Amino acid sequence: MSVSDLAVLMGGWSAERQVSLWSGEAVVAALRSAGHDPQVIDIRTPAEVMTLAARGVRRVISVLHGTGGEDGRVQSALDLQGIAYPGCGVLASALAMDKLQTKRLWRSLGLPTADWQVVDSPSALRATAEAFGYPVFVKPSSDGSSVGISKVRDAAEVDAAWHSARAGAGVVMVERCVVGGELTCSILDGVALPVIRIEPDGEFYDFNAKYVSNATRYHCPAGLAPADEQRLQTLALAAFDAVGGEGFGRVDFLMGDDLQPSLLEVNTLPGMTSHSLLPLAARVAGLDMPALLDRMVGLAHARMAVPA
Repeated sequence: MSVSDLAVLMGGWSAERQVSLWSGEAVVAALRSAGHDPQVIDIRTPAEVMTLAARGVRRVISVLHGTGGEDGRVQSALDLQGIAYPGCGVLASALAMDKLQTKRLWRSLGLPTADWQVVDSPSALRATAEAFGYPVFVKPSSDGSSVGISKVRDAAEVDAAWHSARAGAGVVMVERCVVGGELTCSILDGVALPVIRIEPDGEFYDFNAKYVSNATRYHCPAGLAPADEQRLQTLALAAFDAVGGEGFGRVDFLMGDDLQPSLLEVNTLPGMTSHSLLPLAARVAGLDMPALLDRMVGLAHARMAVPA
């Protein structure tokens, strides 16, 4: 029996390995429902990625979230082997993974994002928080799934937030808190999908609220006025385009009480779990999970040198 040239890459070696495994299980089930028979490959080391072509893989759906899988390294390895994939390439993946550089780019283009400051010590963090005014968010410039992010309400929480953010890669950022709601807009093949409004279980949309809790609520449609919905979709497309995004992704916002949006980050490999937002937005737009994955396989086909 021939081995499929389509593979699902899951697992990885980052702090988001478990999230990736959850995403992978959902993706494999959807692909099989859509009539595909992918190889299922649990990647545990960077070296394994360079063995894919030798295993007959020509197309992949990757859900390798976090360091390595989402920062351009796996994308580079796939490009070197001539393996097609449906999402963002090396440059967009590397840039979007670095929240600091992404915010600098957005600010240079006049796109709205909350004020921030890079800090190199707990004392600098404390001084910045006092200048911004509590509460503030403290986060590593890299990592996803809210790994290492803390909401700091007063000076007593500074040290713990510093150590949590320092456990991740990259520099530590302090971000001014925007009072308002959390929203996100997914993008599929150049089209902005319906906006989702998030009511997290907790003070913000952290790891527990994203992947563990069943109390987080997702509203899609988001309940925005049509003009505000369109404004967010237009902003999402501009923010995604600014980092060189292609294929699919997700742009996260805060919407202030004054209805002014503030860009948070671009997720170039959105989660595909039962709690995830891209599948929800696609479903509201008329694409169930098998149809969504079939579209992604089509995007990978478009990158191949031979016709689909």
